[in-house]
Amino acid sequence: MPAAADERARTRGDRGRGASAARPNAAGRRTRTREPQLTRSRSRAAGVVAATTGFLGVSSTRRAAVLAVVVCALALTVAVPLRNYVAQRQQLSDLTHQQQQIAAEVDRLNQERARLSDPGQVEAEARTRLGYVKPGEVPYIVELPVPPPSPEELAAGQPWFQRLWNVVSEGSPAP
Repeated sequence: MPAAADERARTRGDRGRGASAARPNAAGRRTRTREPQLTRSRSRAAGVVAATTGFLGVSSTRRAAVLAVVVCALALTVAVPLRNYVAQRQQLSDLTHQQQQIAAEVDRLNQERARLSDPGQVEAEARTRLGYVKPGEVPYIVELPVPPPSPEELAAGQPWFQRLWNVVSEGSPAP
């Protein structure tokens, strides 16, 4: 029987139930000794702390907080250069568009210059725009008669008090 009790004590100790341990006494038999209750609770607390702490003795909540701080720091580190990059790309796009407009204007002005390099074209422009004539020519200017303004046009150009006076003095209805 002592072998069975010895075996039981050894297997209980191997399982890690931990508070009692088998020790041999003077007769060679193993007896169980109990650790104090206070010690057992500490070992359980240590087991709970060991179970909740992870890598390098830091809890998972603290690791998550550190990870969140690191991610925020990286986001803030990347945000400013990314904003500058996007702003510079927009500015480059605007300047490219402006450069294309200026190039189109330069092409148009070069064509106008080429057109005006012909003396016949310059003479035609001087005759139509400035009214120039060659020596010995008699210029004629045709002026068409201007039709008289309608009452609505006359009334439109007058201030309200003048129109009112006209209505009162002439007795005609207001336009």
